Amino acid sequence: MEPSSGRLPELEATRPHMEPRALCSAAAPSVERQFRVLVGVTGSVAALKLPLLVSQLLDIPGLEVAVVTTERAKHFYSPQDIPVTLYSDADEWEMWKCRSDPVLHIDLRRWADLMLVAPLDANTLGKVASGICDNLLTCVIRAWDRGKPLLFCPAMNTAMWEHPLTSQQVGQLQAFGYIEIPCVAKKLVCGDQGLGAMAEVDTIVDKVKEVLSQHAGFQQG
Repeated sequence: MEPSSGRLPELEATRPHMEPRALCSAAAPSVERQFRVLVGVTGSVAALKLPLLVSQLLDIPGLEVAVVTTERAKHFYSPQDIPVTLYSDADEWEMWKCRSDPVLHIDLRRWADLMLVAPLDANTLGKVASGICDNLLTCVIRAWDRGKPLLFCPAMNTAMWEHPLTSQQVGQLQAFGYIEIPCVAKKLVCGDQGLGAMAEVDTIVDKVKEVLSQHAGFQQG
């Protein structure tokens, strides 16, 4: 898979309500453009790990990163701790005023070479499995080019993970060609012990590296 040629940073000028920031890259500019990873974050307490996840992704040479967040995910991190461009639902609507304006969820799916949804909470898992697209993140996923990798990291309470619907919905995402990074068993924030915690950040980043190594358009420095 060759890196796509979308030029999403040009859209920065249309977002006056947010601090203008270039999409961050982990290495100095070169003749060949960076490989682009779009991180989706949803309303699980595991979203607390977003700053660490982004930081470790940026440590991979040749990678460029942007983040799409749901509104509920914002409860768990501070935007000031995210050193890359952060998109949310308001950007989609404020960016589009007339027919010639960009459609953000389409521009994002064109821009990115790989999508990583971490964490993927039970609510968004159900939406994606059912084809519901009622926010920026789920619209990007619904429009996603299935010729490109999409990785997802489930995260939820053990009782929710063990509900029969969960395995069906995870199976549906796998049937779409998406790659699961399985959850792990540990003591959860709520105090319960069991499966449902998001995979460790190191595990997620290693899986991203593995998937990237399988694509001809990306070579790690």
